[in-house]
Formats: sequence, structure tokens, C-alpha cells
Amino acid sequence: MMRKRRSSTVDNAEKHAPSSTTAKRSRTTGRQSKVSAPEESTASVFSVFLREAGVTLKQGGTPNEIAVDQVVFQKRIQKKLQKSPRYPDIVQEFISGLESHIEDADRFRNCLLPCVPTLPEGDTSCVSSFHESLLRMLLGIEMLQTLIINTLLEKLPEYMLNSIDDAGLCIPRIIINQLKWLDRVVDCKELAAKLMELLSVAPVDVQQDIITSLPEILEDSLHNDIAQDLNSLLKENTQLTVAILDALSSLNLSSSLLTEVRGAVMTTLAAVQLEDLPVVVKFILHSASASDAYEVVCNLRRKLELEQCVLPPVVQASQSRFKSKGAAVSKSTTVVCDSQDIVTLIVDAIKSAMRFQKALSEAWLKAIESVEELEDHKVIDLLVLFILHSTNANHSRRGAERVLKAKVRTGQIPEMLLQKTFQDNTEVLRGYFPSILALAQNLLRSPDPCVVPFGGHMYRHSFTAFDSYCQQEVVGCLVTHVCSGVCGEVDMALELLCGLVMENPSEVGPYAVFIKGILDYLDNLTPQQIRRLFHLLSRLAFRSQQGSHIQDDMHIVIRKQLSSTAPKYKRIGIIGAVMFIGSMGALKPKTKDNQKDSLSPETFRQLSALLELVQSSSETSPEASALYYDELANLVQTSTLDPQVQEKIGKRVLDDFQAEFVVDLGPEIQDSFSFPARVMYDLEEEETQAVIAVNLMPLLAKDVHSKAKQHNGDKKDNKSSLCLSPFFRLLRLCEEKQNHEGLDEIDALLGCPLILTDMDVVDKIESLSKVEKEFLCTLLFHTINWFRELVNAFCRLKETEMKMKVMTRLQNITYLQTLLEQALAETPGYIPPVANFDGESTDVILSSTAAPVHKTKKSSGKKRKAPGKNSLEGNSQMEDKMEEDETQQELEKEKEKEARHGVNMESYRQFFRELDMEVLSVVQCGLLPCSLLDSELQTKKREEVLIGPAELIFLLEDMLQKLEFSLTAAPAKRRPFLKVKADKNVGFSHLQQTSPKDVAAFCVQLLPALCLHLENCHNYFQTLLSENDGMVDGPTVDIQEHHLISSCCQLLLQVLNSIFSWFGFSQPGHRSLLKRALGVLAGRLEEEGPELNLELLVKHSLDYLLNFHSTIPNLSSALTLSQLLSTVAEKGGNPFAFKEQNASLARGFLTQQWMTVSGEKQRGNKFNEALQALLSIYLRHVDDVLKAVEEITQEGLSQIINASKDESSAAWPTLSKQTFLVFYKVLMTELEKSVRRIPIGKSSDSSENRPAGDSSGPYGRPGARGHRVGDLCSRSTAQSEKLLTWNLAVRDFHILVNLVKVFDSRSVVNVCLKYGRLFLESFLKLGMPLLDFSFKRHKEDVQNLLKTFQLSTRQLHHMCGHSKIRQDTSLTNHVPAVKKSLELFVYRVKAMLTLNNCQEAFWIGNLKNRNLKGEEILSQRCQESEEEEEEEQQPPAQDLSEEEEQGNDTETLSKVNREENGAQDDTDESD
Repeated sequence: MMRKRRSSTVDNAEKHAPSSTTAKRSRTTGRQSKVSAPEESTASVFSVFLREAGVTLKQGGTPNEIAVDQVVFQKRIQKKLQKSPRYPDIVQEFISGLESHIEDADRFRNCLLPCVPTLPEGDTSCVSSFHESLLRMLLGIEMLQTLIINTLLEKLPEYMLNSIDDAGLCIPRIIINQLKWLDRVVDCKELAAKLMELLSVAPVDVQQDIITSLPEILEDSLHNDIAQDLNSLLKENTQLTVAILDALSSLNLSSSLLTEVRGAVMTTLAAVQLEDLPVVVKFILHSASASDAYEVVCNLRRKLELEQCVLPPVVQASQSRFKSKGAAVSKSTTVVCDSQDIVTLIVDAIKSAMRFQKALSEAWLKAIESVEELEDHKVIDLLVLFILHSTNANHSRRGAERVLKAKVRTGQIPEMLLQKTFQDNTEVLRGYFPSILALAQNLLRSPDPCVVPFGGHMYRHSFTAFDSYCQQEVVGCLVTHVCSGVCGEVDMALELLCGLVMENPSEVGPYAVFIKGILDYLDNLTPQQIRRLFHLLSRLAFRSQQGSHIQDDMHIVIRKQLSSTAPKYKRIGIIGAVMFIGSMGALKPKTKDNQKDSLSPETFRQLSALLELVQSSSETSPEASALYYDELANLVQTSTLDPQVQEKIGKRVLDDFQAEFVVDLGPEIQDSFSFPARVMYDLEEEETQAVIAVNLMPLLAKDVHSKAKQHNGDKKDNKSSLCLSPFFRLLRLCEEKQNHEGLDEIDALLGCPLILTDMDVVDKIESLSKVEKEFLCTLLFHTINWFRELVNAFCRLKETEMKMKVMTRLQNITYLQTLLEQALAETPGYIPPVANFDGESTDVILSSTAAPVHKTKKSSGKKRKAPGKNSLEGNSQMEDKMEEDETQQELEKEKEKEARHGVNMESYRQFFRELDMEVLSVVQCGLLPCSLLDSELQTKKREEVLIGPAELIFLLEDMLQKLEFSLTAAPAKRRPFLKVKADKNVGFSHLQQTSPKDVAAFCVQLLPALCLHLENCHNYFQTLLSENDGMVDGPTVDIQEHHLISSCCQLLLQVLNSIFSWFGFSQPGHRSLLKRALGVLAGRLEEEGPELNLELLVKHSLDYLLNFHSTIPNLSSALTLSQLLSTVAEKGGNPFAFKEQNASLARGFLTQQWMTVSGEKQRGNKFNEALQALLSIYLRHVDDVLKAVEEITQEGLSQIINASKDESSAAWPTLSKQTFLVFYKVLMTELEKSVRRIPIGKSSDSSENRPAGDSSGPYGRPGARGHRVGDLCSRSTAQSEKLLTWNLAVRDFHILVNLVKVFDSRSVVNVCLKYGRLFLESFLKLGMPLLDFSFKRHKEDVQNLLKTFQLSTRQLHHMCGHSKIRQDTSLTNHVPAVKKSLELFVYRVKAMLTLNNCQEAFWIGNLKNRNLKGEEILSQRCQESEEEEEEEQQPPAQDLSEEEEQGNDTETLSKVNREENGAQDDTDESD
């Protein structure tokens, strides 16, 4: 920089140089002055000496001339001064002459500007082309330097106020430049002092010039002193911030002083001017070292407010308008940079610092990761993550992805912060677009459903904020996601594309060619995804300028798919055609000129033709027709169609339905059926007998008859029983649209009877043929689906009579389902009729659900086998045979009980019509006990509409399925290669069109009704207990009613848990909905008062839920209640505040005797699974896991060792020999998890090398002794606590391992080997380092710990031998890893002794292989003699049948340590 400034100055000076001046005349003049020097006056000494030395002084604007090299000039001046007779007085005379010469401003300026070289013509001597100024050359003469510096500094104040002269030169800056880069400064300290004095009186611009020049003027020895002065000045005047930081960056400072300066800069960060902020940030980051990087970054992040650097959009707009008008901009306005440029410079400073120093990248990640509160996160966090991801370092990129996912998952970085970042920093983010795109892709592909929406927001904001190139990249990436085949990824990408098309159709239009490419991947999309794809393509076709070619392409695809004979492609064609019709016939918004803009005749003609085409193409099969009706019904429900289109669709629906599915009732129904026809389920009053009926069974008989004769390619008759429910749904929705939610025209269908057969035939189903059985099952399926659609249609009606009929239809459904269960149990291999036609193809559905009865039994059998694997291979162990045979007998009894109840209807869910969400509002009716129902399923008391327990169970089961599908999002998984994927979305088509937020909001509205039902169940059980003196199995208990109310109670708790488990509640946007939900629970205890905060709402909600624990009917419900309490406690932000409460509740359930209504103990697989989960909850929430494990083992497990099979522990009634495996597995699992949380032992915990009384070393200075003693005491306490924790853990582990001697079944041994190895590995990793550093101070504790642990490792060794003897692969698979860990333990103990200079105390012997009872394995006795000879040597490592183990070395170890360290111990104690 200095060189450039000199060159420019020289150029300016050369412009004024004279054209002709000879060096010869200068030399002659010089000789004359030399002769007459003694006679010259004081003023002429200066000019004479200069002439003789080769410099000619000029007047006016002409620069001084130099005829010799500047080094020669300096030597001549110095020589003349030294040889002068008046030396040293001549020096002062010379300076006086200089001072008088520069009194004139022009001459002073000439002396400051570079001299011009002068040479005679033709002279090519090597005189330098560049020369310094006259004053700078004189400053190079040491005898003159100090005086000239004083002269210049005295001259400087004259030009402070008017620093710019007529020629545009800054005289103060040129004066300061004379002092830079001098070869030697004679009195540098004095110069520094004078410069600092000058700073106190100089204006700001001169101060800035002086400060920035200090590193180039002063020597390194003064850098620390000058930095102190600059640091003080920085606190006083923020206008000098940039100059001071620039100077400090160039000074060579000590680390302590640099830290102090950085701290001072950090304190002034809030007061720094906006344009100075990038320089400040750069200085702070570049001055950070690796040791203090984290602290520096944390402070900088906390004080750096980028939000304040950006002007509000209104101000920016006003400024842009002001500038556009060409208004005069003041000088101060031009200095202030644009806010976007400021942020860009700051971000660039951060980025350069990260590249310069790797520690800063890690520090930024750690600083962002350490922020826990939502309010504390800033825009800078997202910007830094983008910066880190943009760097080439893989660790930074992975770290940025990890931190961003973690923050988004916990809701700490919300969408609002992302929106603000894009809104305020668009220009800055444009440079990081590749990183933003990569992060968005990573989040959208994540299997975690919590982070996927955030990736979508990044895509959306990138599209709206950036230019056309970025928009094209965003659309291309979203199309790639759609074609990936991962369900969750495809759904989110399609949702984003739909959103972009809805918001910006004109901007998405140019990229429609990319979206059209998805049509080649329709085979990989689900029906719901196909719906969305055709919806967004249709929107583009009719809303964008490029829509014409999209319409043509879609017409081609739709016609091609409709003409296909394959059901899969025909289904795609029907869905696409209906969505295309919806966009073509959508009601256009009103305009100013025309209030009603109807469809053009040509558009309506095309729409009518397409409707006819779809209808005619779907008539080839009942499944296609039913799908067409369902799709058309969805279109009518979700879209606002033009009145012409609406009339076109609904014109003949009512007439067609009456003609095809409704018949008039005559005196007799004449037709040939397999079963006698009967009109059933008529809800009309007796005086108004029904005159019409739904012609269900005749249609079904006709379908069966037509299927038997279907061998030609004739078109099928559209009148199929399969189309009954879809056609009615279309009819109902058309009526709602045309009559404004009114169903008066079709309300007679709610009470209309059906032509069926007498259902008593189900009791005689065993005597029917296979065809008759399947016909009866199909008839029941169609009847139930008809009633489900009726409930969908009329559940919204408010009239009491209609509500009673809806309730009756629910009773019909539950009754018919019990009949269907009986029929299905006797009809193996039956395939039900399709009810949801938008799922996978019919072939896939049928093959995946063939023989459902056998699948149900199989799966239930496998489910039972999982907890008790010992029942599978009991014959391999003679000692377990009797116990496992008894367990197997119990399982067989449970099988028989379940078989008597029929099949599991859950596996047939996809063959029932989907219930709408509005149906769940029926649960708002009161609960009607079974005692008030008669055999005809009609209520005796009709004053109000009440719901029975069976109907409540039916609705709650459906609600639970919906919540698990919508709110409990499962991780996205890729489809396996060459494997058919079961479509889990079948039966949830309507629910998929509702967002999870809307589902959660709807459920929150139902919370009061759900709580009321839960309270009714609680009151029911409380009444039973009071009437039967606290006995569950009292004589007055109705077993069936008790079973129904118990199921209601458990389902209610599961529904509540599913509602509060929604991950959306953790997002800030849904905080009000969460408070509303918690307010419902809290309000059940207290009347509404002042609004409570979230923590109080959680507390009151938990208090309300805890009231139900006393009447919980079974252990499964107890588990659900515990899970619900944990879920609600997490919503308070501090789940640890309620850990004790949850642990106490779980312990109460575990110490309770659970009995059935029949007086037997609750048992079985479900009981064991619930018990395992409940015990895990208890141990996770208890304060001290180790004490809890010890308590259960000592009080519980020890009591059942000699107890009978059915006898339970007195302290833990849920613990018996039948549930021992459950307790044992959970205890081992939680014990291993707890020791992993023990902090690792560190060398800082040890203090044996420096006794507490020793004051030598770095702590030996006065006043440090007390501080050191306190540190050592705290370290010793922490070390003792860790040792105590490990002692407890090892003792618990020893008790659990020794229990295998008593309970030696293969399952118990398997658990012990698996978790025993994990415990041993944790001990080696976390415990042994602690023993290394605490051995000398806590010898007795370490000795006892190792002695106890050695007994456990020997028992593990015996289990390995036992596993080999049994030749059980499930056990022997664990043996190599266990033996490896045992061997590592031996050598690790030896290393610990060596570290503490006690290696002589270590003794190795060969441990013989034994079985669980301690008996020696006979196969090894032949090697006994050889082993005794080698017992003093190290055994071969490759012999897997032998294990090296520490013998009774602990006693020897202790003795050796006492002898070797006795003197040292005495010294420690004396100190």
C-alpha cells in the first residue's frame, strides 16, 4: 500500500517538474557554496549544503531536483555537517534553515513530495528513477532525525483543520508518511510518546492516519505499550475503531494482551458503527486461538445482532425510491454502505476466519449446539451453518448437517427463523445456494419425519427468493425427489410442487417440462400421489401461459391409460381424468368487470366428452366403476366446481341410484337365492312402514351368477353390489353441494331396510357349503360397508331422531361384526370384496390377504413365542423340560381362548369402507351402560342420545388407527428390491387429504368428551370396588360389561397418548393448540381461572390423570397411563421435574396384584409385554437406578428362589417364576445403560502425586495453598463418588449373574451372556481409567471392587463352557465376544497395576472350564498336567477353551502395595 501511495505522489510531482535543469550547474554551485560556507548566514547554510550535496530547491509548484543518488546525498550532508568547524552547532543552524525554508506552504509541500532526478543530456549514469522526498532523505541522517521529527510534528497542527490543500493533497497524511519504514529510529520511545500526545488534539481523520501508521513507524519492542494506549483509546472513541483494529492486527502482541484487547473490543461491539462491524468481527475471529476459540465465538455470537443490521422492508423501499428520483445524496449518506453489503462482509469475514483456523469451525458448531432455548437462536446461526456446509472440509459439512437436524428436530430452529433469514439476507444467501440446496435434499430424504418439513421450507423459500436459475434447480430437485420411490419423500416433494403452483403458477410455468417428466414414473406412485401429480399438472395446464401443450400431453396420457385393460393403468387413467376435469371445470374467481365468469361452450363440451369417456371406460368392471364414483365424490367434496359442471355430474345420480339399488317392497320378494330373502334393519316407525328397500342380496346373487358365466368379453352390467357404497357416497356429496349441507332428499335411506337373509344362519354356518359360506361373508361385508357409509353421511345431523338412527346403525355395525367374525372363522381362505378401490391392484391385495385366518393364527403364535424362547427348545435341556412344558401348556390354553373369540378383524381393515373424521364426533354422546340395553339392541331409556360401550370401542379403535396413521409418523423407508410392498395407506384415502394439524385440532375438540368417558369408566370401576369391598372378582360383577368397560378405558388412554405424542406440538406454531389441549385436562379439576403458563398446565394435567390410577383394571391400561404421563410431562419443557412422580406411579403398578374378573392372576404374553415396558419406565424415571436394581434383586428375586411356581414375591407381586425372565432382562438392560452414563475417570480426579499439604510447584506461591486444598478435596470427593457408584453397579451385576445358577434356562443364560458382555465392555472403557488414577488413594475400595467383579467374570466363563456343552447356537454365538472381553479385562488389570508400580502383585493362572454348577468339564482333564507346568507362564491366546483370569491376587496386591508405599502413605498423612 505504501509503495503505491509513493508512486502516485511521484507522478503528481513529476507533472510539475521543469523540463531542463543541469547537474553541472548544481555541482558548480555546490563548489562555490563550499568555499564561501563560513561567511554564509544561518538561513543560507541549509540551501548551500543542499546545493553542494546535489539537491536544488525550487519555488512554487516546481518540485525539488536531485542530481545524485539519495544515498550519496545523505552521505554528503552528513559529511559536511561533521567536518564543519562549527560542529555540532552547525546542526542546529541547518535545522533553523530548514524551518525558515518550510515556512512557506509551497516550499513545505515541495519538501514533502518526491524529488525529481536531473541528468545532463546523453548521460546514462545509473541514477535511481525514484527518489524520496527531501525531508524523508534528511530523516535518514541519524544526527538530524530527531530534530526534523520534532519540526514535522510541530508543523503538523498547522494543517489539522484544513488538511486538504489547493492541489488536493492531504498534508497531515503526507507528513505522517515521512515517518514510515525508516531504516532506524533514533529515539523510538520519544517518537511514540509524541505521536500519542498528538492523538489527543488531532481531529478524527488525522487520528485515523496516525493510528494506522503506528505499526510502520514504531519498532516491535514498543508494540505492547502502544497497544495498551490504543486499547484505552478504543474505549473512549468508537469512531477510531477500524483504525485501531487495523493497527492492532499489524502489531506483534503477547497472547495475554491480545486477549485483553479482544475483550475490550467485544464490550464495544454493540456501539460500533454499522460500516465498521465487518472489521471488528474479522479482528475478533482472527485474534482467537485454538484454546479460547469456543469462548470467543460464544461471546461474539451472543453480541452480534445481524437482525439490527438489516433495515426494515419499508425503509429499504423508501430509500430505493429516494435514490431513483435522483435526489442529491449527502456526503454522510454516501459513506454508509448498504445493509446487505454489510452483512455480506460480515459473513465473508466469518468464512475466511473458518478457513484460516480449523478450531473456529468446531467452535461455531459447538456454540450453536449449546444453545438450548428457542428464543436464543438467531439468524447468524443459520448463516454459519450454511457457511460450514459450503466449506470443502467433510467434517464441517457433516457437522452442519448434524447440528441442523438436531435443532430442527427439537424445534429450536423454527420455520419463522428460516423465513426471516431468507427475507432479510437474500443477496447473502444467494452465494450459498448450492449448500442450501444440498441441506434441503438431505433433510427431505431423512427418515426422521420431524425434519422433513423444514427441508421443504428451505426449498420453498429458495424458489421465491432467488433468480430463475435457482428456481430451475429447485424444481429439478423436487422432481428428483418425486421419482425416488420413498413414500415420505415423494409426498413432501409433491406437496411442495403443489404449493408452488398454487402460489406462483406463472413462475413455475416455464419449468413445467420438468414436472411432466414425472408422468414416466407413474408406476412408482401411490394413488394419493397420482392425485396430487395430476392436480398440479392440471393447475399448470389451465393457470399458466404454457398451459396449452400441457393440456395436450395430459389428454394423451389419460386416454392411453383409460384404454388399457390392466386394472392398474385404468385406475391411473380414472384418477388423472377426474383431477383434470376438476381443474377444467373449476369455478373461476369473480372479476371486477364480470361478476360471473362461466365456462366457455367449447370448454364445457370438452369436459362433457371427457366425462363420458371416463364413464364408458369404467363400465368394463365393477371395480373401475366404483373407483370412478369414489374419485368423482372426492372431487365434488374438495373442489368448487362451476354450476354447469356440478349440475352435469349430479343430474342423474339420484335417479340412477333409485333405479339400480332401490326396489319397492311388495307382498313377496320373488327371486332365486341361496338363502331365503328377508327385509331387515328397518328403522321406520310402525305406523309408517317402509315401502322401499336396498336391493342388496339380489344384486350380490346376480354378481355371483355373472361371475360364474363370465367367459366372454362382453361388457359387464354396471348394477353391481360392489358399487352400492361408492355410488351412495357420490349421491350424498352431490346432495350436500346442491342443497347446502342438507340431506332432506335422501334422509329416508338412513332408516331404509335392506333385503338380506335371516342372520340366524350364521349359527349354522358349519353345515353350509364353501360357496354358501363365502356368499354369506360377502353379504355381511357389503351390509357393514353400507351402514358405514350411512353413518358417514348422517353423523353431522343435529336432530335427535336422526342421531338415534345413526346410533342404531352403529349398533348394527358392531353386531354384524361379531357375526362376521364367526363366519370368517369357519371360512378359511376366503377373500373379501374390495371396499377401497384406490389402493394397490386387486391382485396384490388379494394375494397379500389370502387365507387371513391362518395368517392371524400364525402371527399370534409367533408373537407368543417371542418373550419365552425357552418354550421352543425345551427338549434340548433336561433340567428345563418340566417348567417349559408347563409354559407351553399355558400358551396353548391362551390359543384356545383366542380361537373361541373368532378371528382378528384388524387384518380385514382394508375391506371396510373408511369412516370420515366427522363420525368421531359421535363420541360426544354420553356413555350408556350395558344394563340399560335389551336384547333387541334398543335402549329402554330414550330421553337422550347415549352411546353403548361396544359402539364406543368401535369408534375409539377407528380413532386410534387414524391417529397412529396421521399423527404418529413412521420413518420413511425405501422399497426393497424385487419385493412387493404392502400398501399401508389403504383405508385412509380421505384422511390423507387432511393435514396432521387439522386432525390434531379436531381431536382437541373431542378431548372433553374423551375425558368424560374416561371419568365414567373410572366411576364404574370405583363403584364396583366399593360394592365388592375392594375385590375385583366380586359376585355381582358382570364379566362381559367389565370386559367392555376395561377395553374402553384402555382405548381412551391410548387415544389420549396418541394425541399428545404428536411431534407437531413441539413446534412453536402449534404451541397454542398444545396449551388448549392441556387446558382441557387441567380444567377437569378446577374451574376456569386466569390463563396458566405451560408448566402449570402440565402440572394440573398430570394431577388430573393421576386420579385414575386407583381404578385401572389391568396392567396394559396401567402401562398406557404411565406412558401418557411421560408424554404429557415432556410437553412442559422439563420432563425431569416429574420423574419422581412417574417413577412412583410405575412402582405402585409393579407392586400391585393384578387379578382378572374371574379371580385368576393376570398372565400371558400381553401381560409380560406390558410388565417389561412398565418396569423399564420405572427404572428410567427412578433417581438412582443402581439402588432400584439392588432393591428388586434383594427384596424380590431372592423371595422367589425357593417359592412355588404360582407364588409371587411379597414386595413385588408382579414378580414370580413365570415373570422372572421379564424382570431379569429389564434389570440387566437398565443396569448396563446406567453404567454407560457414569463419567469416565480422568487424571484430574487423581491427587496422589501432589499431597494436599505440599505447597511446592506451580501452587507454591503465597495464598494458593487454601485454593489448592479446596480443589483437591472436591476432586477426591468426585473420585470417591464414582468409585462408590461402580461398587454398587458391580455388586448388582454380581447378584444378577449369580442368579443364573438357580434360574438356568437358556433364555436367562442368553440374556446374561449378551448384557454381561456389554457391562464388561463399559467397565473396561469407563471404569478402569478411574481405577488407574484412584488406586493409590483408595486401595481398599479398588481391591473389593475387583474381587467382586472377578467372581462375576468367572461365572461368565462358566456360562461359556455351559453353552459349548449344550451346543446351542443361540448361546454359542455370544461366546467369542464374551471371551475376548474377559481376556481384555485380565490384561487391563495388569496394565493398571503396572501404571501404579505394582506389577509384581499380578499373578496369572489358567482357569479351568466348568459348567454352571461349578463342575469341571471332563474334556479338559487330559490337559491338566500340561497346564500345571505352564501356570507360571502366559497361556497361548489362541486356545479358546482356556481363559486367563486373575486368581487370588487381590490380597497379594494389597500386601505389596502396603509394603512398597508404606513410607509414602505415612508422608502423605503427615503432610
